[in-house]
Amino acid sequence: MAPNTDDGVKASLELDESSSTNNTPQVTTSKSGGSGINLQQYNHLFIQPTAQGSGMIDPSPLISHDLIAHDADGAAGLNEQEMANLPERGDSENSSPSWHHPVQSTMNYFNTLSSFFTQQFLSWLAICQFCVNGGMFTLVMSLSLPIFQQLEVSASRQQLYTTMMLSPWAMKPFIGVASDLFPIFGYNKRFFALYSVLIGLAGCIVLLVLFHSETPHRAVEQGADAVQSLADAIVLCFTAVSFEAATLDILSEGKYSELMRIYPESGSSIISWKFGWSLAGSIITQSYVGPLSDAGYWHTLFWIATILSITPFYPTIRGWMPEKKRSSDEVGMMKLCPCCLFDIGGFKQKRTPFIVITLSGLAGPILAAVTTFADLNIGLISSAVMLLVLAITTWLVFPRVLFYVTTSMLLINLSSPTIGSALSYFYTASEECLPDGPHFSYTYYITVTGIVSSVVSFLAVVLYQATISSWRFRPAFMFTIVAGSLSTIIDVVIVQRWNISFGISDKLFFFLGNAVFESLVGILLGLPMSAIFAKIAPPGMESAVFAYVVGIQNFGNMLSGLLGSGIIQWSGMTTVGDNCDFSNLAEMIVIWKILIPILVGIPATFLVPNKLQTEPLIDWKEEKWYGSEHEETDERVQNEADTKEHIAVPQAEPYFV
Repeated sequence: MAPNTDDGVKASLELDESSSTNNTPQVTTSKSGGSGINLQQYNHLFIQPTAQGSGMIDPSPLISHDLIAHDADGAAGLNEQEMANLPERGDSENSSPSWHHPVQSTMNYFNTLSSFFTQQFLSWLAICQFCVNGGMFTLVMSLSLPIFQQLEVSASRQQLYTTMMLSPWAMKPFIGVASDLFPIFGYNKRFFALYSVLIGLAGCIVLLVLFHSETPHRAVEQGADAVQSLADAIVLCFTAVSFEAATLDILSEGKYSELMRIYPESGSSIISWKFGWSLAGSIITQSYVGPLSDAGYWHTLFWIATILSITPFYPTIRGWMPEKKRSSDEVGMMKLCPCCLFDIGGFKQKRTPFIVITLSGLAGPILAAVTTFADLNIGLISSAVMLLVLAITTWLVFPRVLFYVTTSMLLINLSSPTIGSALSYFYTASEECLPDGPHFSYTYYITVTGIVSSVVSFLAVVLYQATISSWRFRPAFMFTIVAGSLSTIIDVVIVQRWNISFGISDKLFFFLGNAVFESLVGILLGLPMSAIFAKIAPPGMESAVFAYVVGIQNFGNMLSGLLGSGIIQWSGMTTVGDNCDFSNLAEMIVIWKILIPILVGIPATFLVPNKLQTEPLIDWKEEKWYGSEHEETDERVQNEADTKEHIAVPQAEPYFV
C-alpha cells in the first residue's frame, strides 16, 4: 500500500527546533561514492551519496508498526490497515554482518533493511541510483573523455571541465537550505526533486540538438574558437545532468538518514542498498558506452541519457518519497505566493548557520565557473582563500568535533590532487600522439575495465559491510589511505613501461592491477567518510549541517581538481596532437599520489575521534549547541539518552517554538 504522503515523513531537509518533540537516539549512518574505472578521478572524491536528517520527524510511513506502537497516542497519522502493511522490525542484535557466515549475513542484511524501510521508498531510491546516478550520470561523465579528446581539448583543460561538471555536488548545502526554507506546494523535497529532473532533461535535450557524429570534426576544422564554444556548451549541459543527480542524491539521503538517526541499529544497510543499485546501473551503462563511443554513436548515447533522466519523475510525483505536507497555518511559516512558503521562523531561529551553509553551497560553483571560463590562477587563489574562510567559520560556529572531522577529511582529499585526466589521456592516446603508449580503445578503457571496476566496487561494499564497518574510524581511514597510495604504483609501472620489459602486456597489467585495486580502495575510503559525516549532524539541523559538511568536502575536492589541473599544466606535458609528451607523468604520480597522501593523510586521521562506527561522536546534551538552551531541546536530548525504543510522533503542535 502506498504511504500516506500527507501524514508521512516530513521532508528530510527540514531544519527546525520542533523536532525536539521526537524522542530519538543518536545518529549512525554511512554513504558511498561512484564507480567505474573512468570515473575514478572524480567519483570517489566528490561525495555523491551524503546523508541528512530533518527536524520534526514523523517517521511512520517508513518504519515498522511495532515501533509506532510505542507512541502512546498512536499519533502516526496512519490507520490500522496502513500500520498492518508496514514491515516487521528485524532483530537488531542479529543484524550485524558476519564475515564467517556470509549466507546468514546476507539474510540478516535484508531482514534489517526491510525492518526500517518500506518497499516504495526502497524502490524510489533504487530507481534514482540505478537510472540517474549509475545510469545517466555515469554515462555523461564517461563520455567526457572521448568527446573532449576528439575536440583536441588538453588534459589540463579537461580537468577544469570535469571540476565544473561536478560543481553541483558542492551545491548541496545551498540545495539543502533552499528546500528547508521554501516548501513548494507544501512539500520541502518533492518539487525540488521534480525541478531537478526537468533541468537534467533539458541538458540532455540540448545535447541531442547540438551534438551529432560529425560535430567534433566540424568544430576542429573551424578552429579553436569553434572548439571552445562547443566544449563550453557541452560542459553546461553535462553540469545540468550533474545537478539532477546531485539534487536527487541529497534529498534521498536526507530521507533515510532520518531513520538512521532514530535507529542506529539499522547500521549501514540502506547505504549498501543505495550503492549496490548505483553500481548495478554503472555496470550496465559502461557495457555500452565504450563500444558506442568507439563507433561515434553520440546521438544514441544522448537519447539513452534523456530517457534515463526522466525515470524518477513518476515515482516522485506519486509520493514514493513520502513527506508531511506543510501549510501557512503553522507558526513561523509565511506565504510568499500561492505555490511557495517561507519558513521564516526557522530562519530567524538559526540565522547564522543558515547564512554560513548557504554561502558555502554557492562558493564552489561560482569559483568553478570563474576558474573554468576565466583564469586558473585566480580560481586557485580564490578557492584557497574561501576554503580558509570556511574553515574559520566552522571553528567559530560549529562544535569542535565537527571542525576536527571536517579538517581531517579535507586534508586527506587535498593531499591527493586529481590528475586522472592526464592518466586517461595517456592510456587512450593514439599512435600518432604517443607511439610507445598503451593505446587503449574506449571499449576496453571504459567498458571492459569499467565493468570489472564496478564489480570490484560492489564486492568492496560487501567487504566493508562484513569487516571494516566494525572497525574504529581511525584505523579504517589509515588502512584505505595507505592501500590507495600504494595501488597507484601500478600506474607508475605502466607509464615507465616496466611491465613491457617483464613481458606483461599493458592490458593485462592494467586489468589485474588498476581496475581492481584503485576501485577497491576508493570505495573503502568513501564509505567510512560518509558514515562519519552523517554522525556529526546535530538533532534539529541534520540536513543543513550534513549538507554543509559534505559541501565543504566537495569544495575541497573541487580545489583538489583545480590543483591537479594546474599541476598538469605546469608540468609542461603535451596531451593532444601528433607529438605528445608524458615524460613527467611518473614523477607526478609518485609525488602527488603516493608520498604526499601518506605524509599528510595519515597524521590527519588523528583529528578523527577513535570510536567505533556504531558509536555516537558528539554528545549533544553536553555540547549545548544551537537550540540546546531551549527547554524542548533539552527535553528531547534527555529523552534520547533515556530510551531508544519510544517514538513520539509530533501532532498538531506548532512547528516552531
